[in-house]
Amino acid sequence: MQQIVDYGKIAQREIWVLETRLLSSLSKVFADEELMDPGVAKGSCLRGEVFSFQLAYRSPVSVKGIEIEVESSLQRYIDVRVVGLVPAEFLGAHFDDDVLRTTPGLYPDPLYGLESGIDAFPGQWRALWVRVRVPPRRVQGQHPIVIRLYHGGQLLGSERFVLEVVPKALPQQRLIHTSWFHADCVATYYGDAVWSPGHWQRLEEFVHSAVDHGINLLLTPLFTPPLDTRVGGERPTVQLVQVKKDGDHYSFDFSRLDRWVRMADRCGVRFFEMAHLFTQWGAAHCPKIVAIDNGRERKIFGWKDRAAGAKYCNFLDQFLPQLVRYLKKRGIEKRCYFHVSDEPHIDHLEAFGQAATMVHGHLEGFPFIDALSNVEYYEHGLVRCPIPASNHLEPFVAKGIKNLWTYYCVSQWDQVANRFFCMPSTRNRILGAQLYKYDLAGFLHWAFNFYFTQYSTRPLDPFIETDAGRAFPAGDAFLVYPGKDGPIDSIRGQVFREALQDQRALQLLEKLQGRDKTVALLERDISKPITMKCYPRDKSWLLAMRQRCNKRIARLG
Repeated sequence: MQQIVDYGKIAQREIWVLETRLLSSLSKVFADEELMDPGVAKGSCLRGEVFSFQLAYRSPVSVKGIEIEVESSLQRYIDVRVVGLVPAEFLGAHFDDDVLRTTPGLYPDPLYGLESGIDAFPGQWRALWVRVRVPPRRVQGQHPIVIRLYHGGQLLGSERFVLEVVPKALPQQRLIHTSWFHADCVATYYGDAVWSPGHWQRLEEFVHSAVDHGINLLLTPLFTPPLDTRVGGERPTVQLVQVKKDGDHYSFDFSRLDRWVRMADRCGVRFFEMAHLFTQWGAAHCPKIVAIDNGRERKIFGWKDRAAGAKYCNFLDQFLPQLVRYLKKRGIEKRCYFHVSDEPHIDHLEAFGQAATMVHGHLEGFPFIDALSNVEYYEHGLVRCPIPASNHLEPFVAKGIKNLWTYYCVSQWDQVANRFFCMPSTRNRILGAQLYKYDLAGFLHWAFNFYFTQYSTRPLDPFIETDAGRAFPAGDAFLVYPGKDGPIDSIRGQVFREALQDQRALQLLEKLQGRDKTVALLERDISKPITMKCYPRDKSWLLAMRQRCNKRIARLG
């Protein structure tokens, strides 16, 4: 529904109009183009779900400090934020047909608070993001949500959205989800010394945000993660395990790791993902490890050291048994996952195999997860839980691998789901239906908060450089922005959360009526089964699919 409000601007004696339109969370409102999406004034959700919609507005004149009023029986669970614009220079090197635009410019993404009201600029469509954190109990039925816009005591416009809450709770997330958490980026952006009180405080704020986004597996830097680092370069040291070297003997202090675990537990983290024990793209070298040696701290392993060398093997032979003892004493051994090396290619089989042999024996019984896209690694028994990219998933599915995961990153641009700025939000949210259809157990993404350029050659301001130094499609490198008072959310983060909620709702429906009926309901009115590359592309289908599921849950529940 679109509303046009006329009123007299008394001071200048001019008449102007304010346009408003309610939209779903799947619309992206650009300031420099006409708003073509039709209005959406109602929706439904389950108890315990986070539901979002938008109110778009446009004015022919400039007006600042517009105030927002919310009236609803759900008012205490509602917050309203401004959809901000950020620059994007590099949108990608390749595009399929399902993108919104490929030109550089200002893209809607960060969600800012309303501390000083909102502004309207002549002829520009802008949007408010309305989020409802529906409580898990008692609330049900239809709840009108009225949003009013005021300026100088005068009503500029209002819209009414009706949210229906189905009296059935969204089940707990079963999917294991990690989006890599970069502790060094937090310290670097804010100028905090690593592991200083200020750094710990900010880390907890960011971990809390990660959990709120559905991340329940936290990348844990036992040693500085050897991820997205140029050969011979290094990232700021973020090493939780303190090491003391005495000749060929090593001792280990896990007190800092223990503090990390306590912090994660406070935030609701379920699992710990131990950072990779070998370098990326081939497992050929050692991660950066520092130790106290002869009374001073120095780097004892890094790019100069061969992964399969006797020195590192000796180190791991001493470190891993003590780590296992700590994990068991702490009672978290069943919550831990390990990595060998990230994204090895087919020609890295031998090196990866040597590295895997060095650690598998010490970590018997622990799950190993690694992102790779050659099924040979699984066939040779080198990885117990392979994580293929979404565009390379089918050969792994054909092997009948149980508890399979998938991931996407910069390379997954052709037909498959992703969350780049240039893509419609449907390509972000469809992942939930795909995760359900393939019955996947986990999902990995490489960057919750990566605020460096590619290969970590320098830090950057993600409010200005959204493409990792013109290296990755804008939006690939982070899901939250580093705000003055903690992480700032994004529309991509909110829509991705909706994808995970879709998967949970489908799992609930399966429990009520069985898998075959649920898949049939999911794929109703489409000509081909859903795959990673084949799926409906329009917003109305996704919204109608959830409405169908919610309606069936209400009837069966």
